[in-house]
Amino acid sequence: MATNDWLIIAIFLFGITALIGIFRTKTVGFGRYSTSLLLLTLVLLVAALLLAAGKIEGSLFANIAFAVAGFVGGLITGKHESAPNPAVNTDAAR
Repeated sequence: MATNDWLIIAIFLFGITALIGIFRTKTVGFGRYSTSLLLLTLVLLVAALLLAAGKIEGSLFANIAFAVAGFVGGLITGKHESAPNPAVNTDAAR
């Protein structure tokens, strides 16, 4: 087997391990964050496999990786902003 074949197998096994880890640690059901995490993991896995197989260029993979990183950053920021802030007393404003 060529080195490229081993790379593809390694990426596939790493991706499957990540997906198994997601399903083992997530809570029951699919909410906003678990669905997004699953889809982003699948997008990165497929893009990495295509890059290793030589079907896409490195610049396209970099664009996909940066788009995923930006989306994840928005999810993390949105998750923290949607949590109630105990420092804000809404009763005093009334």
